[in-house]
Amino acid sequence: MGEVFAGRYELVDPIGRGGAGAVWRAWDHRRRRYVAAKVLLQGDAHTLLRFVREQALRIDHPHVLAPASWAADDDKVLFTMDLVGGGSLAHVIADYGPLPPRFVCTLLDQLLTGLAAVHAEGVVHRDIKPANILMEATGTGRPHLRLSDFGISMRKGEPRLTDTHVVVGTPGYFAPEQMLGAEPDFPADLFAVGLVALYLLRGSKPDSQVLVQHFLTQGTPGAPEGVPGPLWDVIAGLLHPNPEKRFRTATGARKALAEAVELLPPPPADEEPVEVFDQLGPLPDGFGPQGPQGPQVPASGVAVAPEETPSPPAGLTPSPVQPPVQPPGATPPAVPAPPAPHPSYGPPTGYGPSETGSFHLAPPAAPPQPPWVRSGIAPPPRRVTAAVLTAALLCFALGTWALTRI
Repeated sequence: MGEVFAGRYELVDPIGRGGAGAVWRAWDHRRRRYVAAKVLLQGDAHTLLRFVREQALRIDHPHVLAPASWAADDDKVLFTMDLVGGGSLAHVIADYGPLPPRFVCTLLDQLLTGLAAVHAEGVVHRDIKPANILMEATGTGRPHLRLSDFGISMRKGEPRLTDTHVVVGTPGYFAPEQMLGAEPDFPADLFAVGLVALYLLRGSKPDSQVLVQHFLTQGTPGAPEGVPGPLWDVIAGLLHPNPEKRFRTATGARKALAEAVELLPPPPADEEPVEVFDQLGPLPDGFGPQGPQGPQVPASGVAVAPEETPSPPAGLTPSPVQPPVQPPGATPPAVPAPPAPHPSYGPPTGYGPSETGSFHLAPPAAPPQPPWVRSGIAPPPRRVTAAVLTAALLCFALGTWALTRI
């Protein structure tokens, strides 16, 4: 069995890793479901403050994957989010190459819808790219994406964690004004959405510098091969180098996209449907669809029961259940096999900015045991990370409240 974190989250197996930490599939003993747990391994103040900012984001939207809860234990902290099983847009392109225009329009509409909800909270994402856009495993049904990884996002007006001459984000997805040190703003996110759209339509990462240079010297480029004109007009409006001439809001871009879809030619009769495959690996030994198999003992030393048994109503005594009596020599009845894991359970891929090196996909591996389990010695005393994180969260909340009163 895996390590039990903070007496609640049982780490199952890693699904991503990088310099700042790792993302694990974990079992939440309280909510009794599998979640994705982002574990921060470094304890410096700068990284901790970014962690506080990210986990403090609470956006409940079907196309946004934001943190749901957090915990701290010993020298590590983590926050959890929903487990998404279809990989990222990068996996879809790796499976199919360029995608059909109408399928791309569906994805763009969902992305702009989620981004509008993020911007409505005053948050600039700052790292929109295919690896940070995750997919539910919907098969050949209607696709369902979720915008994830808010590690470098910030609210407009918040102080930066880096100098103004330092550009934060993923190379190749910067808006031109970001390279000039402009304050983070919503149109920069929309520029990245335009680059994602080109990536989906062409099956490869676009050269943003060439696009910007063409805009500046020759005007709006013509539609690339295979991209319908009405759709290209919307994408070009997202990619204009001048933020004043770019779409100013995700809602405005979404309305223009809806009008463009009405002008698209019908899909070819022989067009193959795009299938978003289930990228989840099998659960390791000791874990099933309903969680860990057998009683578990968390770090606190208190056993966690698989399920709570409801008490009988007052005044009633439950009758003991006797097993059926089998005749001598009879074959015991067969026990049905457990159900297959739900597609939304298990280790997805695509959590975190793989192109920036923050998180890279990792094959399922056996969960490491804490040193005191391997050696048989008593666990080390809990350090102050939990208290420090709690204090940081309180300061962050008070500071945000104070800014709203100015």
